[in-house]
Amino acid sequence: MSTTTSPIVIPPSPGAAWNPVSPPDTNAPAVDFGPIQPLLDDPTVSEVMVNGPFLVFAERKGVISKTDVKFRDDEHVREIIQRIVKPLGRRIDTKCPMVDARLPDGSRVNAVIAPAAIDGSSITLRKFGKGKMAAADLIRLGSMTQPVADFLRACVLGHLNMVVAGGTGSGKTTLLNVLSSFIPEGERIVTIEDAAELKLDQEHVVRLESVKPDLDGSGEVTIRDLVKNALRMRPERIVVGECRGGEALDMLQAMNTGHSGSLTTLHANTPRDTISRIETMALMAGIDFPIRVIREQIASAVEVIIQQARLRDGTRKITHVSEIGGMEGERIMLQDIFRFENGELQPTGIRPLFLPKLLSTGFQFNPEMFMPGRRR
Repeated sequence: MSTTTSPIVIPPSPGAAWNPVSPPDTNAPAVDFGPIQPLLDDPTVSEVMVNGPFLVFAERKGVISKTDVKFRDDEHVREIIQRIVKPLGRRIDTKCPMVDARLPDGSRVNAVIAPAAIDGSSITLRKFGKGKMAAADLIRLGSMTQPVADFLRACVLGHLNMVVAGGTGSGKTTLLNVLSSFIPEGERIVTIEDAAELKLDQEHVVRLESVKPDLDGSGEVTIRDLVKNALRMRPERIVVGECRGGEALDMLQAMNTGHSGSLTTLHANTPRDTISRIETMALMAGIDFPIRVIREQIASAVEVIIQQARLRDGTRKITHVSEIGGMEGERIMLQDIFRFENGELQPTGIRPLFLPKLLSTGFQFNPEMFMPGRRR
């Protein structure tokens, strides 16, 4: 989501000196990304999508539009894909027609060729912003208000377990970065990601990243493996870039066993959907728990759900800040503390049940923070 992005460049060779921020040496054999290179050099472009040789789209400020960029033919697209993946030690061919990788600057690339890609080879490249977004930037962009930022900061400092939910490209990772920046210095943080995107300024941070399997299927390290291992690393905070499967159950176990203040993201469209999604992912762990047991785990572990969305105009907003308030019968109780209505993120008038917990840590809130109908 950053508006300042340096050109993406693959280092000429594994042993060559390379600085991902500075321009490459003009005398070095730089790798050219062909027709899409101007889009990658454009700081306003955050994502490039190649749908075959003659359809190339770009995202600018959250809005996706068709460009005039074209390749010669599908062979030209596959040539560019090979230029991207070979320096990374990855393989893509008819026997292995898909590849998902992280470029040296942190940008993410996914490529698909025939026979999996029917209408021509596909490239999806999400650029890695060089600048780090802060809470003040999200307030300036209208993603949240100052009272909500203050409230979320208090939740992080108060060691509440928080889940950021939203769709693809809704700004979940950006918000997770902002929340992580509120963690005090000195606390041991273990971050776990599929592709390293978090930018934490704290000193006591251990960064872990999943590993794709080799061609023979060996060597894979999954997010779930890393979550389990993180519990042995004496973390005070566990930050999981995104829960997609059975690791959700391990994350709940961590939140319930002394690792309070943990953070993660997942794909869901509403706070209620977030609960259902966690239930589904926990069942993917393969342990035959009754659904009520899983719901009890969720109700006791997760305290705050922050819903993020990308609106039709391309802007990214926090639409809900919700509290999980335990269970009533078989149903997990959920109440909105802040909700996006009439073009603005507003308080609902409900004070969170965990407010005494935050107040006991020394935080003081203006009562007007939770009063509805007041412009912020």
